[in-house]
Amino acid sequence: MTTQAATVAAPELPSPPVTERAARSVPGLLMLVLGIVSIPVGVVVAVAASHQSHGAADALALLAVLIFIVTSLVMGGLTPVVPGQARVIQLFGRYRGTIRDSGLQWVNPFTKRVKVSTRIRNQESAQAKVNDADGNPIEIAAVVVWQVRDTASAVYSVDDFTKFVTIQTETAVRHIASSYPYDNRGSGALSLRDNADEITGQLSAEIAARVISAGVHIIESRLTRLSYAPEIAQAMLRQQQASAVVGARQKIVEGAVGMVQLALQRLQDEGVVELDEERKAAMVSNLLVVLCSEQATQPIVNTGTLYQ
Repeated sequence: MTTQAATVAAPELPSPPVTERAARSVPGLLMLVLGIVSIPVGVVVAVAASHQSHGAADALALLAVLIFIVTSLVMGGLTPVVPGQARVIQLFGRYRGTIRDSGLQWVNPFTKRVKVSTRIRNQESAQAKVNDADGNPIEIAAVVVWQVRDTASAVYSVDDFTKFVTIQTETAVRHIASSYPYDNRGSGALSLRDNADEITGQLSAEIAARVISAGVHIIESRLTRLSYAPEIAQAMLRQQQASAVVGARQKIVEGAVGMVQLALQRLQDEGVVELDEERKAAMVSNLLVVLCSEQATQPIVNTGTLYQ
Protein backbone atom coordinates (compact mmCIF):
# COMPACT_ATOMS: atom_id res chain seq x y z
CA MET A 1 0.00 0.00 0.00
CA THR A 2 1.43 3.36 -0.99
CA THR A 3 0.85 6.59 0.88
CA GLN A 4 0.35 9.96 -0.67
CA ALA A 5 2.89 12.54 0.45
CA ALA A 6 1.42 15.71 1.91
CA THR A 7 2.90 18.75 3.51
CA VAL A 8 1.42 21.25 5.92
CA ALA A 9 2.27 24.89 5.34
CA ALA A 10 4.38 26.31 8.15
CA PRO A 11 3.70 29.83 9.45
CA GLU A 12 6.04 32.67 8.59
CA LEU A 13 7.20 34.39 11.79
CA PRO A 14 9.31 37.55 12.02
CA SER A 15 13.07 37.25 12.32
CA PRO A 16 14.53 37.68 15.82
CA PRO A 17 15.75 41.21 16.60
CA VAL A 18 19.14 39.98 17.88
CA THR A 19 21.10 36.76 17.58
CA GLU A 20 23.48 35.19 20.01
CA ARG A 21 27.16 36.14 20.10
CA ALA A 22 29.93 35.52 22.61
CA ALA A 23 30.34 38.05 25.41
CA ARG A 24 33.67 39.40 26.59
CA SER A 25 34.71 37.94 29.92
CA VAL A 26 37.77 37.43 32.11
CA PRO A 27 38.60 34.27 34.05
CA GLY A 28 36.87 34.79 37.37
CA LEU A 29 39.42 33.00 39.54
CA LEU A 30 42.04 35.70 38.90
CA MET A 31 39.58 38.46 39.75
CA LEU A 32 38.44 36.59 42.86
CA VAL A 33 42.04 36.45 44.13
CA LEU A 34 42.44 40.15 43.38
CA GLY A 35 39.29 40.98 45.31
CA ILE A 36 40.28 38.86 48.31
CA VAL A 37 43.75 40.44 48.44
CA SER A 38 42.40 44.00 48.14
CA ILE A 39 40.18 43.62 51.23
CA PRO A 40 43.03 43.40 53.81
CA VAL A 41 44.95 46.05 51.84
CA GLY A 42 42.05 48.45 52.26
CA VAL A 43 41.79 47.63 55.95
CA VAL A 44 45.51 48.29 56.46
CA VAL A 45 45.25 51.63 54.65
CA ALA A 46 42.21 52.61 56.71
CA VAL A 47 44.02 51.75 59.96
CA ALA A 48 47.09 53.68 58.84
CA ALA A 49 44.91 56.70 58.06
CA SER A 50 43.72 56.81 61.66
CA HIS A 51 47.29 57.26 62.89
CA GLN A 52 48.26 60.08 60.54
CA SER A 53 47.87 63.85 60.64
CA HIS A 54 45.01 65.64 58.94
CA GLY A 55 46.44 65.87 55.39
CA ALA A 56 47.92 62.38 55.26
CA ALA A 57 44.91 60.93 57.05
CA ASP A 58 42.51 62.38 54.47
CA ALA A 59 44.59 61.05 51.60
CA LEU A 60 44.86 57.57 53.09
CA ALA A 61 41.17 57.56 53.95
CA LEU A 62 40.31 58.48 50.37
CA LEU A 63 42.64 55.73 49.13
CA ALA A 64 40.97 53.20 51.45
CA VAL A 65 37.54 54.21 50.15
CA LEU A 66 38.72 53.79 46.55
CA ILE A 67 40.17 50.36 47.36
CA PHE A 68 36.89 49.24 48.91
CA ILE A 69 34.93 50.57 45.91
CA VAL A 70 37.20 48.74 43.48
CA THR A 71 36.95 45.60 45.61
CA SER A 72 33.15 45.73 45.54
CA LEU A 73 33.20 46.20 41.76
CA VAL A 74 35.60 43.30 41.34
CA MET A 75 33.48 41.02 43.51
CA GLY A 76 30.26 42.24 41.91
CA GLY A 77 31.44 41.24 38.44
CA LEU A 78 32.04 37.60 39.40
CA THR A 79 29.56 35.39 37.56
CA PRO A 80 29.36 31.61 38.14
CA VAL A 81 28.13 29.65 35.11
CA VAL A 82 27.10 26.03 35.66
CA PRO A 83 27.04 23.40 32.87
CA GLY A 84 23.79 23.43 30.95
CA GLN A 85 23.22 27.09 31.66
CA ALA A 86 24.17 30.32 29.90
CA ARG A 87 24.23 33.94 30.97
CA VAL A 88 22.86 36.66 28.71
CA ILE A 89 24.79 39.90 29.36
CA GLN A 90 22.90 43.20 29.09
CA LEU A 91 24.42 46.64 29.68
CA PHE A 92 22.14 49.67 29.95
CA GLY A 93 19.45 47.96 27.86
CA ARG A 94 21.81 46.72 25.13
CA TYR A 95 22.69 43.09 24.47
CA ARG A 96 26.43 42.58 24.98
CA GLY A 97 26.71 38.83 24.37
CA THR A 98 26.25 35.43 26.00
CA ILE A 99 28.58 33.45 28.25
CA ARG A 100 28.35 29.68 27.70
CA ASP A 101 31.72 28.61 29.19
CA SER A 102 31.10 26.97 32.55
CA GLY A 103 33.03 28.06 35.61
CA LEU A 104 33.66 31.35 37.37
CA GLN A 105 33.71 34.26 34.90
CA TRP A 106 34.06 38.00 35.40
CA VAL A 107 32.17 40.61 33.42
CA ASN A 108 31.40 44.28 33.75
CA PRO A 109 29.78 44.62 37.20
CA PHE A 110 27.24 47.14 35.85
CA THR A 111 25.74 44.57 33.49
CA LYS A 112 22.57 42.59 34.03
CA ARG A 113 23.14 38.84 33.78
CA VAL A 114 20.09 36.75 32.81
CA LYS A 115 20.17 33.01 33.41
CA VAL A 116 18.99 30.86 30.50
CA SER A 117 18.89 27.08 30.72
CA THR A 118 20.34 25.30 27.68
CA ARG A 119 19.47 21.81 28.91
CA ILE A 120 17.29 19.43 26.89
CA ARG A 121 13.68 19.59 28.02
CA ASN A 122 10.64 17.32 27.71
CA GLN A 123 7.29 19.00 27.40
CA GLU A 124 3.93 17.27 26.99
CA SER A 125 1.03 19.18 25.50
CA ALA A 126 -2.36 19.17 27.13
CA GLN A 127 -4.88 16.67 25.81
CA ALA A 128 -6.88 18.43 23.10
CA LYS A 129 -10.20 17.56 21.49
CA VAL A 130 -10.07 18.35 17.78
CA ASN A 131 -12.10 17.47 14.69
CA ASP A 132 -9.98 15.55 12.18
CA ALA A 133 -10.11 16.12 8.43
CA ASP A 134 -13.29 13.99 8.20
CA GLY A 135 -15.00 15.98 10.96
CA ASN A 136 -14.74 13.24 13.59
CA PRO A 137 -13.89 14.47 17.12
CA ILE A 138 -10.63 12.97 18.38
CA GLU A 139 -8.45 13.37 21.46
CA ILE A 140 -4.77 14.00 20.82
CA ALA A 141 -1.65 14.95 22.77
CA ALA A 142 2.07 15.05 22.01
CA VAL A 143 5.42 15.26 23.77
CA VAL A 144 8.15 17.56 22.44
CA VAL A 145 11.88 17.39 23.15
CA TRP A 146 13.49 20.81 22.71
CA GLN A 147 16.48 22.92 23.64
CA VAL A 148 17.39 26.60 23.59
CA ARG A 149 19.94 27.13 20.83
CA ASP A 150 19.98 30.95 20.57
CA THR A 151 19.84 32.51 24.03
CA ALA A 152 19.55 36.08 22.74
CA SER A 153 16.45 35.24 20.68
CA ALA A 154 14.97 33.33 23.62
CA VAL A 155 15.30 36.38 25.90
CA TYR A 156 14.57 39.28 23.54
CA SER A 157 12.20 37.85 20.88
CA VAL A 158 9.41 36.62 23.19
CA ASP A 159 8.20 37.43 26.69
CA ASP A 160 8.49 33.88 28.08
CA PHE A 161 10.07 31.35 25.73
CA THR A 162 8.89 28.34 27.81
CA LYS A 163 5.27 29.46 27.65
CA PHE A 164 5.74 30.37 24.00
CA VAL A 165 6.88 26.81 23.18
CA THR A 166 3.93 25.37 25.11
CA ILE A 167 1.33 27.42 23.24
CA GLN A 168 2.93 26.91 19.82
CA THR A 169 3.17 23.15 20.43
CA GLU A 170 -0.53 22.90 21.24
CA THR A 171 -1.35 25.03 18.19
CA ALA A 172 0.72 22.79 15.90
CA VAL A 173 -0.84 19.63 17.36
CA ARG A 174 -4.33 20.98 16.71
CA HIS A 175 -3.39 22.05 13.19
CA ILE A 176 -1.89 18.67 12.29
CA ALA A 177 -4.85 16.80 13.81
CA SER A 178 -7.36 18.82 11.78
CA SER A 179 -5.37 18.39 8.54
CA TYR A 180 -5.52 14.57 8.34
CA PRO A 181 -8.17 11.91 8.96
CA TYR A 182 -7.89 9.59 11.92
CA ASP A 183 -8.09 6.50 9.68
CA ASN A 184 -7.59 6.25 5.91
CA ARG A 185 -9.98 3.24 5.65
CA GLY A 186 -7.76 1.59 3.07
CA SER A 187 -7.59 4.61 0.75
CA GLY A 188 -3.78 4.88 0.97
CA ALA A 189 -3.86 8.55 2.05
CA LEU A 190 -1.95 9.82 5.04
CA SER A 191 -3.80 9.33 8.32
CA LEU A 192 -3.03 9.98 11.95
CA ARG A 193 -3.25 6.34 13.00
CA ASP A 194 -1.70 4.55 10.03
CA ASN A 195 1.21 6.93 9.26
CA ALA A 196 2.66 7.80 12.65
CA ASP A 197 6.21 8.40 11.39
CA GLU A 198 5.15 10.78 8.61
CA ILE A 199 2.73 12.64 10.88
CA THR A 200 5.26 13.10 13.70
CA GLY A 201 7.84 14.26 11.15
CA GLN A 202 5.48 16.95 9.90
CA LEU A 203 4.55 17.82 13.48
CA SER A 204 8.23 18.35 14.36
CA ALA A 205 8.73 20.48 11.25
CA GLU A 206 5.74 22.70 12.02
CA ILE A 207 6.66 23.18 15.68
CA ALA A 208 10.25 24.00 14.67
CA ALA A 209 8.99 26.62 12.21
CA ARG A 210 6.77 28.16 14.88
CA VAL A 211 9.43 28.44 17.61
CA ILE A 212 12.54 29.22 15.54
CA SER A 213 12.08 32.95 16.18
CA ALA A 214 12.45 32.22 19.92
CA GLY A 215 15.82 30.55 19.37
CA VAL A 216 14.46 27.09 20.21
CA HIS A 217 15.55 23.89 18.45
CA ILE A 218 13.09 20.97 18.26
CA ILE A 219 14.87 17.65 18.70
CA GLU A 220 11.89 15.29 18.45
CA SER A 221 8.14 15.13 18.84
CA ARG A 222 5.84 12.15 19.31
CA LEU A 223 2.11 11.65 19.69
CA THR A 224 1.39 10.30 23.19
CA ARG A 225 -2.39 10.00 22.86
CA LEU A 226 -4.58 9.47 19.82
CA SER A 227 -8.13 8.19 20.09
CA TYR A 228 -11.69 8.97 19.12
CA ALA A 229 -13.63 11.18 21.49
CA PRO A 230 -15.84 9.23 23.97
CA GLU A 231 -19.08 10.31 22.29
CA ILE A 232 -18.24 8.48 19.04
CA ALA A 233 -15.77 5.87 20.30
CA GLN A 234 -18.35 3.07 20.47
CA ALA A 235 -19.73 3.82 17.01
CA MET A 236 -16.24 3.91 15.50
CA LEU A 237 -15.36 0.66 17.29
CA ARG A 238 -18.37 -1.06 15.73
CA GLN A 239 -17.35 0.35 12.34
CA GLN A 240 -13.83 -1.02 12.75
CA GLN A 241 -15.21 -4.39 13.86
CA ALA A 242 -17.51 -4.49 10.83
CA SER A 243 -14.60 -3.66 8.53
CA ALA A 244 -12.55 -6.44 10.14
CA VAL A 245 -15.40 -8.94 9.71
CA VAL A 246 -15.85 -7.98 6.05
CA GLY A 247 -12.11 -8.31 5.46
CA ALA A 248 -12.02 -11.73 7.13
CA ARG A 249 -15.03 -12.91 5.10
CA GLN A 250 -13.35 -11.77 1.92
CA LYS A 251 -10.22 -13.76 2.75
CA ILE A 252 -12.29 -16.85 3.56
CA VAL A 253 -14.21 -16.63 0.29
CA GLU A 254 -11.04 -16.13 -1.73
CA GLY A 255 -9.46 -19.17 -0.06
CA ALA A 256 -12.59 -21.30 -0.51
CA VAL A 257 -12.87 -20.47 -4.21
CA GLY A 258 -9.22 -21.38 -4.72
CA MET A 259 -9.70 -24.73 -2.95
CA VAL A 260 -12.78 -25.53 -5.04
CA GLN A 261 -10.93 -24.71 -8.24
CA LEU A 262 -8.03 -26.90 -7.16
CA ALA A 263 -10.35 -29.81 -6.29
CA LEU A 264 -12.15 -29.68 -9.63
CA GLN A 265 -8.89 -29.38 -11.54
CA ARG A 266 -7.37 -32.38 -9.70
CA LEU A 267 -10.45 -34.52 -10.35
CA GLN A 268 -10.35 -33.66 -14.03
CA ASP A 269 -6.59 -34.13 -14.45
CA GLU A 270 -6.46 -37.46 -12.64
CA GLY A 271 -9.68 -38.80 -14.18
CA VAL A 272 -11.16 -39.82 -10.84
CA VAL A 273 -14.73 -39.16 -11.85
CA GLU A 274 -16.60 -37.55 -14.75
CA LEU A 275 -18.92 -34.77 -13.64
CA ASP A 276 -21.42 -32.92 -15.77
CA GLU A 277 -22.09 -29.22 -15.30
CA GLU A 278 -25.01 -29.81 -12.93
CA ARG A 279 -22.94 -32.07 -10.65
CA LYS A 280 -20.04 -29.65 -10.75
CA ALA A 281 -22.37 -26.86 -9.64
CA ALA A 282 -23.68 -29.04 -6.79
CA MET A 283 -20.14 -29.92 -5.72
CA VAL A 284 -19.08 -26.27 -5.80
CA SER A 285 -22.08 -25.29 -3.71
CA ASN A 286 -21.44 -27.99 -1.12
CA LEU A 287 -17.73 -27.17 -0.84
CA LEU A 288 -18.40 -23.45 -0.44
CA VAL A 289 -20.94 -24.13 2.30
CA VAL A 290 -18.48 -26.36 4.14
CA LEU A 291 -15.51 -24.00 3.75
CA CYS A 292 -17.30 -20.72 4.41
CA SER A 293 -19.54 -21.80 7.26
CA GLU A 294 -18.72 -20.45 10.71
CA GLN A 295 -19.90 -23.69 12.34
CA ALA A 296 -18.95 -27.28 11.70
CA THR A 297 -21.18 -28.90 9.03
CA GLN A 298 -22.71 -32.36 9.32
CA PRO A 299 -21.84 -34.48 6.27
CA ILE A 300 -24.47 -36.70 4.60
CA VAL A 301 -23.04 -39.94 3.23
CA ASN A 302 -24.47 -40.96 -0.12
CA THR A 303 -24.88 -44.77 -0.09
CA GLY A 304 -26.41 -44.93 -3.54
CA THR A 305 -25.08 -43.87 -6.91
CA LEU A 306 -23.79 -40.46 -7.75
CA TYR A 307 -27.15 -39.50 -9.31
CA GLN A 308 -29.38 -40.85 -6.53
